[in-house]
Amino acid sequence: MIASLRGILSHKSPEELIVEVGGVGYLVRFSPTGLHRLPEVGDEVFLHIFTNVREDSIELFGFSERQEKEMFIILISVSGVGPKLAMNILSGLAPAGLATAILTTDLGRLTKLPGVGRKTAERLCVELKDKVQFIPALDSAALAPASPLAVDAVGSDVISALVNLGYAPAAARQALERVRGGVTAEEYERLPLAELLRVALRSLA
Repeated sequence: MIASLRGILSHKSPEELIVEVGGVGYLVRFSPTGLHRLPEVGDEVFLHIFTNVREDSIELFGFSERQEKEMFIILISVSGVGPKLAMNILSGLAPAGLATAILTTDLGRLTKLPGVGRKTAERLCVELKDKVQFIPALDSAALAPASPLAVDAVGSDVISALVNLGYAPAAARQALERVRGGVTAEEYERLPLAELLRVALRSLA
């Protein structure tokens, strides 16, 4: 089974690429929305690959980011969602946005994706809520109650770290806000990331 490819990008077009490795050209299915992240034809490219083996064919699906491949594998575990529909879904929403829509049961957002009807959207929410928690870049603002405190770059890193440790995005944001509420703005700005994370963790204990 092919897990990744590194070679020369000899062709790219909407929905498929050809990557030449050792004189062999591999046809790879690819999302058209990711074409802008690829190098120019003739340059080296690296892709994460999912190999779909069927009775009559072997198809390769390529991804620029590992997170996209992991979400793709999660999607095709849902009844009625095949590789092509999974690619269509990822062409409409990045993994973080998709995970947010699933966790918040945002059927309106999901049914706007290519090929996703209401029943499929409902299945995604029911079957995948426990499986998409791994996504580190969840849209915490969409999952948490509105707050007057904007999340700066360092704060976003703290929230992401807490989510990676298993805390819910809403709880992670609330922990950060408790830290910010306990110090002055000047003190907060001087706190290094490690110290912010330590204090946030202590507030969650």
